[in-house]
Amino acid sequence: MWIIGCDLHTRYQQVAALETTTGELVERRLEHEGEAVRQFYAALPPGARIGIEATGHAQWFERLLAELGHELWVGDAAEIRAAAVRQQKTDARDAQLLLRLLVEQRFPRIWLPSVEERETRRLLLHREKLVRMRTMIRNQLHALAMNQGLRWRRKLWSAKGRRELEALPLGRWGSTQRRDLLALAEALDARLEALNQAVIAEAAQRPAALRLMQQPGVGPVTALAFVLTLGPVERFRRSKQVVSYLGLSPREFSSGGRQRLGAISKQGNTLLRWLLVEAAQTAARLDPELHRAYVRLKHRRGFRIAKVAVARKLAVRLYWRLRTPETHAQRVSPQSSPDTVMVEATPSNS
Repeated sequence: MWIIGCDLHTRYQQVAALETTTGELVERRLEHEGEAVRQFYAALPPGARIGIEATGHAQWFERLLAELGHELWVGDAAEIRAAAVRQQKTDARDAQLLLRLLVEQRFPRIWLPSVEERETRRLLLHREKLVRMRTMIRNQLHALAMNQGLRWRRKLWSAKGRRELEALPLGRWGSTQRRDLLALAEALDARLEALNQAVIAEAAQRPAALRLMQQPGVGPVTALAFVLTLGPVERFRRSKQVVSYLGLSPREFSSGGRQRLGAISKQGNTLLRWLLVEAAQTAARLDPELHRAYVRLKHRRGFRIAKVAVARKLAVRLYWRLRTPETHAQRVSPQSSPDTVMVEATPSNS
């Protein structure tokens, strides 16, 4: 059986391959241009095990190995780097390190979502990028309005606010900027409406997402992102592991019997953490228990820390909704009305 450590880059890959039966060792650099990669892996008997660090731009490589009958393992990049003792870092050493971890059965393999789940994740990521683009455009329109003394905040996006914005006396290039930004905003609104409907349809097909939407303040976007990011909930034995996985646990620098806690680690999925913080602000208004926690922390530590703390509590609640049988979850948690099920936070434009 061939075991291969592969240091994968965008333009090439460095491999260190070991045949476990004969002890043959092969080290080679494969350029991604041309057929060198396919020829190398096609020459191996099916069933080879290839280990790489978690990285982007690797789906083509995964498809190639699946087509040739090989097994791809993806490892935690931080744990792999921590296993390197020497200070010299080269592509050849990285490939040898991956091979050694595979052979010694210490490779920190991570869970990978299915192809369908990754496509649905792409829907959420695409929507999030367009939301941020729309926010940037609206902020520029707000700046134009405020420079002319029009301070309407959210009311600027009403029909009356649109008329007031279009009636502002601007110069030649100011008028051009306003016209272009309004056209872009309208186009993004239309695309986001279509994407929102697609998210609702995807969430409706997943019972786990529908269960999470019973929590006041959690809409289809947050629920779907939570389900797709966590994957099988059985991977996490405790809620503390989920909080740490999402980067909502505090950094810790404790030694000599003294505990020092810092800000949250942010070592997790950026999109889901952002969605949870946004949803927490809505949940703090709709859920009495979370509202009390938010108000108490807001007076003690400020609203920024308060909303992140509520996001952590919200993540724990959603985790236990997935872990707890549905009948028990309905008994211990209040049902939300149809109006609150679809509530979904968006970035503030004020």
